[in-house]
Amino acid sequence: MVLGDPKAAYERLRAAHLHVVRASLADHVARLAWPRERIDLYRTERLRSLLGVARERSAFHAARIGDLDPATVTVEDLARLPVMLKQDVTDEWDRIVTVPDIDLAGAERVLADQPWFSYTPTGLQVFSSGGSSGVRGVYVWDWDQFATLACLAWRWQTRAEHPSGTGGGGGQARLAVLEAGEPPHASTPLFDVATLPWMETFVVPAAAPFEQVLHAVAQVRPTHLVGYASVVGRLARAVVAGELDIRPVRVSTNSEPLGEEDREAIDAAWGAPLHNLWGSTEIGVQAVGCGLGEGLHISEDEVILERVDAAGKPVGPDEPAVRTLATGLAGRTFPFIRYDLGDEVTLLPGRCECGSAMRRVADIAGRRDDDFRYGEQLVPAAAFRHVLGTDPRISEYQVRQTATGADVLVVGSPDVTAVVTALGESLRPYGIPAATITVHAVEEIPRTAATGKLRRFVGRRRSTG
Repeated sequence: MVLGDPKAAYERLRAAHLHVVRASLADHVARLAWPRERIDLYRTERLRSLLGVARERSAFHAARIGDLDPATVTVEDLARLPVMLKQDVTDEWDRIVTVPDIDLAGAERVLADQPWFSYTPTGLQVFSSGGSSGVRGVYVWDWDQFATLACLAWRWQTRAEHPSGTGGGGGQARLAVLEAGEPPHASTPLFDVATLPWMETFVVPAAAPFEQVLHAVAQVRPTHLVGYASVVGRLARAVVAGELDIRPVRVSTNSEPLGEEDREAIDAAWGAPLHNLWGSTEIGVQAVGCGLGEGLHISEDEVILERVDAAGKPVGPDEPAVRTLATGLAGRTFPFIRYDLGDEVTLLPGRCECGSAMRRVADIAGRRDDDFRYGEQLVPAAAFRHVLGTDPRISEYQVRQTATGADVLVVGSPDVTAVVTALGESLRPYGIPAATITVHAVEEIPRTAATGKLRRFVGRRRSTG
């Protein structure tokens, strides 16, 4: 290793970071068996700590919290605070962050200058994502926050294989990681985690041409598989078709809604326990499937979810909700408090057969019409998000499908020629080798008149004749 090599330096620090994750896993596994009363008590104390830090060190949150006393606040008191929107993150970044050594300009420099994932001198990690909303965001995770989020992502799998959380025993374990594979996405650092000392991990970029993904996974012969739901589902179909021979004993999906078609293919291919995850770069890990019961268990010890109406007021478990607000209790450097995730979730009644008292939500359905179909070729929305959602000169976008490609509206000042080229390359692996792409920079993207919402992906109307 060369001391001055940025990637080597990152890997050395990351190795130290992963030791923290493995040391913390046993505690997080134990929390899954906590009774309801202990979950509620722990969550309340975490909330009071978060609000105390946010009021003292974030000008943005100090104004929002006002005279609400963090020392006595309850989860129910959160409804007294205004909703935090994605636009607030864009407009108020420097007033939200709680540490003095980074601002939005500095975070953008990290994203622009890093040849690989990196840590700032104080141990922060900087990520960018377009997410499902299509509005680009820049986010920072601190050292302790990453360790917590990694434990939330992996503790259900760890409990299932090693109930004590200690990972006792030995054997051969190989984890294939089908994530973004490169900066600025947080998915690779979060899921490229060896939870056992003897586990090897292999990152396979999910956006690579599928034949390359297929070959790489065949070479790895993974015992465990984690990745984008659509890619894992496609691998499962390849197994069913006899094009791939791998036999993972445990499968984890994330980053995209897990549709019934993919779930059925995964079950047909492997019959292995399946852990689906609902997360965001802002909050981290909102909920994870236990691999036994229906739905996803909310990470209630580190996340507070509020189902609310149009005015931001909480609704009952059986009442319809317009949106979901999230408060991430692990995020102290850049607090998200009553943040509008945009997703609509449904609470599941009763206790899960796995025995955990942590409440559950139904699988997040997402918007299947975000994906475009060109004849027999299906192009996922992620193919566009990968390019548009991570360009620092694009603040917002809308993709309108055409017969042979797409017309794209962007707010900002990107290099249009470069964006057109990048989108063409992004669509190529999905069987669209010569897509017709146009990109137009605009001042504002029209919103739906009835709801005020912005449709990020607008498909073509199919002929009924």
